[in-house]
Amino acid sequence: MANVVSNTGPLIALAQIGQFDLLRRLFGKIIIPPAVRAEIQDEMSVAALTAADWITVQPAQDTLAAQLLREELDAGESAAIVLAKELDASLVLIDERAAVRKARALGLRVIGTLGVLLLGKRAEHLSIIKPLLDSLGKNDFRMSANLYDQVLRDAGEF
Repeated sequence: MANVVSNTGPLIALAQIGQFDLLRRLFGKIIIPPAVRAEIQDEMSVAALTAADWITVQPAQDTLAAQLLREELDAGESAAIVLAKELDASLVLIDERAAVRKARALGLRVIGTLGVLLLGKRAEHLSIIKPLLDSLGKNDFRMSANLYDQVLRDAGEF
């Protein structure tokens, strides 16, 4: 896969359930803007982030566009969307609903943490995802009962 840009949410959520390396196995490398790196360092150990040499930090060039998106989204989401657009990224990883809508409106292909887990199962990196979904729920990851059921259906685990 070509360029994959990530926002903070999927990185932290996957790290919390022990699946951080799934991103490397699926995509080879991930690009994040400095704002995402700063947010990650607030939530994750700096050692885990530094050890992930498959994550590249790259600033978006259009700081005005990122600033304008800040009216609706947080710094990491805004920067990730602008960077994904600039790099013509094949995929942007975002969980937050408003940011997903904005990224899709700009023509970006978006998946979130649950989509990454489904890709991991389809690529046979994961044999079962139900325990991972349950762990996400225990880590304050918000998903409706309908979404939970839909992901299990899509994974063939319902």
